[in-house]
Amino acid sequence: MTDTLRTPTPDALPDPLVAGPGAPVDAGPDSPQKLKRSIGVVGGTLLTLSCVTPASTLFVVVPDLFGSLGTATALTIAIGSLLCIAVAFCYSELGTLIPSAGGEYAMVSTLAGRLAGWLVFVLSLLVVMIVPPVIAMGTADYLAPIVHLDPAFAGAGVMLLATLAGLLDLRANAWITGVFLVLEVIAAAVVAVLGFAHSERGAGSLVDLTVAGSDGRPDTVTAMLIISGLAIALFVTQGFSTAVYLSEELENPRRNVARTVLATLAISAVIILVPVIAITMGAPDLAALTGGDISGMVAAWSNSAVGTFVSLCVALAIINAGIVMVIQNSRVLFASARDRAWPRPVNHALARLGRFGSPWVATLLVGIPGALLCFVNLDTLYGVTGVSVTAMYLLVAVAALLARRGAHRDRPAWRMPLWPALPVLLIAVLAYVLSQQEATYLLWTGGITAVATLYWAFYLRPRRATRWLVSIPEDVRD
Repeated sequence: MTDTLRTPTPDALPDPLVAGPGAPVDAGPDSPQKLKRSIGVVGGTLLTLSCVTPASTLFVVVPDLFGSLGTATALTIAIGSLLCIAVAFCYSELGTLIPSAGGEYAMVSTLAGRLAGWLVFVLSLLVVMIVPPVIAMGTADYLAPIVHLDPAFAGAGVMLLATLAGLLDLRANAWITGVFLVLEVIAAAVVAVLGFAHSERGAGSLVDLTVAGSDGRPDTVTAMLIISGLAIALFVTQGFSTAVYLSEELENPRRNVARTVLATLAISAVIILVPVIAITMGAPDLAALTGGDISGMVAAWSNSAVGTFVSLCVALAIINAGIVMVIQNSRVLFASARDRAWPRPVNHALARLGRFGSPWVATLLVGIPGALLCFVNLDTLYGVTGVSVTAMYLLVAVAALLARRGAHRDRPAWRMPLWPALPVLLIAVLAYVLSQQEATYLLWTGGITAVATLYWAFYLRPRRATRWLVSIPEDVRD
């Protein structure tokens, strides 16, 4: 099992070890830094919803699903959302049992062992590094009514802007992202209203499972295609896990982590799924639906002014998502340094807190590589992300299955219903979904995890007394 540290409260630490601006992590085992608890359920939900970024997901990720699944897109996202309920239950229980900024890796390390936790960290690092540039590259399409930009350069610009915002105080970012989120929801609502108002087909089209083939004729969407598409469908609402990453900065995490996770999943599923249904019913024909040009359909349903308004709202939503993802992802690197996953100089650098209390080195190391990833093939980024998210959820489900044994059995935490049936079912379904993914993406992800396993075997494991020590804050109200 993992060697787990309890983060001391400030009163228990000598003054020089209390976290302050610019202070590095001390090499001693009892001196990890702490993040400041400064946000409640509303702020946490705004930040988490912004990380799900429903509108930018709708306009950037969903069009690719329309291209491969056609009228089966809504059904696939609905099935993915149902699976995510079980995933959210796992996150809610584990996030309140082990409230750490390390998120998945802290939970899995504590409950399923050090190696499993390390592999989850690597998978989560893949996700957190890839998802922001994937979303950011969609900016150019939605700024087109005003200015034409290269998608890669536009995405890189968004990542750099998000990095600057990520260096600010978390409470300030909660309000900034909250304003952007309102515009995002308005854009999704406009699409839904226009789609339903211009419905070309009935509700039966949602289950006729057809997609336009290369010759323009309808092709049947098979069950295997839907199962394969579930990896991306899980990615569509993936951001609800941000509440767990923020658990060290949420007030009263025993209660508020679960509330934030479950509320965010419910709201984001509605914001995404309702417009998808409206688009499916309102698309002028199957070819237009498969083409996935949502902005074009909005302009056809209304006028260019409305289309421009929606496009600008989506562009702001993408910037919003970039800000929140950089905030979330820098916390993952911060936590890994605090838990001594790297050589000492790297740990000191990644755990430095800036003037506003944010881990500034970790923030830069998330944002700048993210800008560079905007120049990588988009299909590869999608594929590796889908495999990584599915594998990560599977390991979280395994940890949830182990969450009620030993000392953890009686610890105060939110407890999921239907345990252990839900984790067992989730493990079986996710393993099958994983087996249906393309070999190329499985090989890419598997190769990266293999290299990470070698790092574990030759660096972390021989130094188990001083490296990879997962810390959990003690200042958690029961």
